[in-house]
Amino acid sequence: MEYPSDYISMEVEGETIKVARLDSTKNAREQHALYRTLANNMFVGVSTGFEKKLKLIGVGYKAAMQGSKAVSLSLGKAHPDICEFPVGVTVKVDSPTELTVSGYDKCEVGNFAAIIRSKRKPEPYKGKGIRYADEVVIQKEGKRK
Repeated sequence: MEYPSDYISMEVEGETIKVARLDSTKNAREQHALYRTLANNMFVGVSTGFEKKLKLIGVGYKAAMQGSKAVSLSLGKAHPDICEFPVGVTVKVDSPTELTVSGYDKCEVGNFAAIIRSKRKPEPYKGKGIRYADEVVIQKEGKRK
């Protein structure tokens, strides 16, 4: 297995990090882009942070904070789904049908938002479920009689 140090070099100069390719092979270009993006995401995460907004759409669908480390989701089931946040992620319940997942790690924020969404994905006939705020769900036509 070849390591990224075989393809790129990283140097800290003052307040910037310089990522440079050691050669022009395809793997070197891929590694260069990957590590540049990862470093950029770290800086953006620490300075401004990342957030994902979720909407709960459906009759009786609601979210509520359960303590300071978990969110309780009532999604039309007999019992509420309780999701505990990972380290570095915070969840804010803006209204009973809107959630904001935020944190400094882009990957963790996206993964936790996806875990919440997986509890009840939007269905294509009525549009009920948990969706991202900017997501558009194309609705199918039902059966004709």
